[in-house]
Amino acid sequence: MKQITQNRTRGYVGLWIRPGMVPMLAMGWLAFLTLPAHASHQGHAGHAEEESHEPTGPGYAIPGASFRIFLGTGNATPAGGGLDQTHVEAAVQTVVDALTIMLQHRTDYARFDEALKKDALDKVVVEPTVVNRDGKEFAFLVARTTNPGRVKLLISASSLKDKGYLGHPDKLVPVLAREFQWVVSKADTSPKAKTVAVERNLKDAPIRTDKEIREMSGEERERLLQRLFDTYLRTVDDLKSLQGQPFYEVGTTTLVQPSHPDSTIKLYDIRVREALQKIVRDPYFSEHTPKAVRSLLNGKIWSVAFVKIDQRDWATRTRVLPEDKAVLVGNSEHPIQPAAVLVNTYRTAAPDDPFYADTKGLPMGALSTDQLARVIALEIQHNIVEKSMRGHVVQDASTAPK
Repeated sequence: MKQITQNRTRGYVGLWIRPGMVPMLAMGWLAFLTLPAHASHQGHAGHAEEESHEPTGPGYAIPGASFRIFLGTGNATPAGGGLDQTHVEAAVQTVVDALTIMLQHRTDYARFDEALKKDALDKVVVEPTVVNRDGKEFAFLVARTTNPGRVKLLISASSLKDKGYLGHPDKLVPVLAREFQWVVSKADTSPKAKTVAVERNLKDAPIRTDKEIREMSGEERERLLQRLFDTYLRTVDDLKSLQGQPFYEVGTTTLVQPSHPDSTIKLYDIRVREALQKIVRDPYFSEHTPKAVRSLLNGKIWSVAFVKIDQRDWATRTRVLPEDKAVLVGNSEHPIQPAAVLVNTYRTAAPDDPFYADTKGLPMGALSTDQLARVIALEIQHNIVEKSMRGHVVQDASTAPK
């Protein structure tokens, strides 16, 4: 890799926190996300570092829970400034009622139940608005506490009001339940997996401009994609989280044990490549998801891979490296903020995923090549955002497959 302000070297798969640092996590499974494109991708860019949000008052207790719900002062923002005391009190009561429902039916919410069993949640704090240290607002944010293995969940009253949850705890429950995957993973203090850097040939990568890509035929784009496979575009899970794992028969929920430890890895590597080839070749994708076609051929996407990540309930994620981690690619030394797309093999799509209807309720690993192509294309189209996501970068490193 050659960082823009650093020495010239070969490119490596990984997240670079500072020059010379060993990669914390392979780009091959770089993405857990939070992007504004749709609801399941919101709320987690600050999930990596502790925030100083201090609650006030004695808090509200819920029978059967070790944690309390507090009203916090939060940060003053224009969005939060429009809240009056009635709204704030309604937000607290809605959260209390939603958590009470979840406690009464805790076995229906696996991550919530797991968090309770592990005593992972120290407190819930409802604030007028929730803002991380970078000044970005979130509906929810999980922050570590000074007690190892325990975290606090911050909830924005302003967001609850805007989304119509105030006074409707039944509507808040499924959204709140999803946040507990972050509670569980962020509270986890067990040793994390490490990866070995993989060298890439960045200088010889045949990067094309968006204009050139638009003028290419489908066959030309497919040939260009093959050259990218040969230089830097990765389609294999570098952490080998699928090593020895079963695979799905296409179109079914039937799991098949692999004949060799790496059979599943190879199977899904082939399926991803076939899906990417379809995306760049088929005119449908140029018309409906042009950003996905461009991003696969202009150097932005560095990795698309199936993975097994039990700590996350999402089906797909896209991660983009911050601008200060940009690298120079190709003979023209074009600056790129590397991105990676992950497909969580054994998960199903959520109703608010843009590709939900295309999956027909099947796990990601059971999708046909045509279905997978649409899933990947829609994921890139909606969620490749070139901006700093420092919180996610660190969070990814802390939740690698065991």
